[in-house]
Parts: sequence; structure tokens; C-alpha cells
Amino acid sequence: MRSVLVLATVMVLLAGLGPALAPYDPTTINIPKRLSPPGAEFLLGTDAMGRDILSRLPHGARWSLGLAFLISAISLGIGTDIGLVAALGGKTADWVVMRATDTFLAFPELVAAIVIAGLMGAGTWSLIFALSVTGWMRYARVARGIGLSVRSRGYVVQARLVGMPSWSIARWHYLPSLILSLTVVWTGMFARAILGISALGFLGFGVQPPNPEWGSMLLDARVHLRSTPLQMVWPGLAVVVCVLAINLTGDALRDVLADRDTPE
Repeated sequence: MRSVLVLATVMVLLAGLGPALAPYDPTTINIPKRLSPPGAEFLLGTDAMGRDILSRLPHGARWSLGLAFLISAISLGIGTDIGLVAALGGKTADWVVMRATDTFLAFPELVAAIVIAGLMGAGTWSLIFALSVTGWMRYARVARGIGLSVRSRGYVVQARLVGMPSWSIARWHYLPSLILSLTVVWTGMFARAILGISALGFLGFGVQPPNPEWGSMLLDARVHLRSTPLQMVWPGLAVVVCVLAINLTGDALRDVLADRDTPE
């Protein structure tokens, strides 16, 4: 657990404080220094435009991690609301919502996101919309499952009998039961959002130049893979480490939740 917290802390510091410590402007072009190998002046080398890779990585963390946080938060809100509608709305609403959810789940999330982003055009907003629209289904299923189990509990039945509105019941009785489980799901979807952002960026549908983003950095380095392979190693390693840290955090939260629910 301690190592997980260390990885998560390093990741947050990379996104928050890393850009302030970057030795160079990440967008400054320096053609005479293009494709420089790692050395004393440029610790991780430079890209095809002569931009310092070490400076671009932490700035890219702000885009990759910041957008992933936003996308996973939007998906969390959408999925939780839809799942609660299914749990509280009766058999007809439950059937309609779940069939719609199953329809969305039938399509691979990344493929659907690529199609949506391709139809909308390259850009940050289309990236956010595409990954948010394709990422809410797991939240909905978890919220609906827990909501159905909570619905038959005595305090919920009593709240209905005294005439408490459905939105108030959802706020005070359903959401507290959902927080821990949805947090575990959120960590996994946060990691998937980072991968989705990087994949769309690598395909040219994500954050557009000159903004540094790990997927677009991989795209720029792909042309020079044979001559300077380290260009692809650094952003790829950043993606792997961040996704690993988030997944380990989710596993640790899942273990904590399991221990809490295990009777003594």
C-alpha cells in the first residue's frame, strides 16, 4: 500500500509541479538541436523540432492526466445518474436503461471513441466527448446493482412511506452506499481514460500541436523510430507508469473494501 501511495504521489507531483521545474519551454523550436541524443544539455534528448523531451513530459502530464480526470468524472456522473434511474424508476425504466447500456457495451469503447472523434473532427473537445460518451456504462451497472440491493432495506422503505422525494432518497440513502464501489471503478476507468487519450492522440484525433500530450508525442516520434527510438520510449514509459500506479491504487482500494465488508 505504501508503494502505491508513493507512485500516486509522484504522478500528482509530476502533473502539478513538474512543469514549473521544466528546464525549457516545451513548445520552443530549436532546429539546430533536433534529434539530439540524451546528454548534459538535454537529459532525455530532443524531438524532431528540437524541443526538449524532459520539458515536454511534465507538461504532457497536465494534458493526459487532467483530461483523463475530467473524462472519468463526467462518465462517473452520467453513469451514476443512469444507474440510479434504473434502480429507482421501476421495471420498465430498468429494462430500457439496461438494454441501452448493454447496447453501448456491445461496441468496443476505443473503437467507438475513434469513430465519434473521427466524425466530430480532431480536437480536445471532440476527444472529451468521445471518451465520455463511451465510458459511462460500467458506472451505470454498478450503481444499478447496488441501488437494487439498497431499495429493499428498511430505512429506504420507511423513507418512501413518509413521502420523501426520490431525488432526496437517492442523495441521502443511495449515494453513501455507492461511494466506495464507484471509487474503485473510477480508478480503473481513470487508467482507461489515459490509454484512450494517448491512443486518440497517437492517431491524430486528440490534443493538437504544439501542446505536448503523451499520445501526440508518440505520434511525432514514430517517424524517427529507427534512428532515435528513445523518443518513443519516454512518453510510452510515462503512460505505462501512470496507468500502473492508478491500477495498483484501485487494487489497494478494492482490498480495503473487501476487508471492511468481511465479517470478523
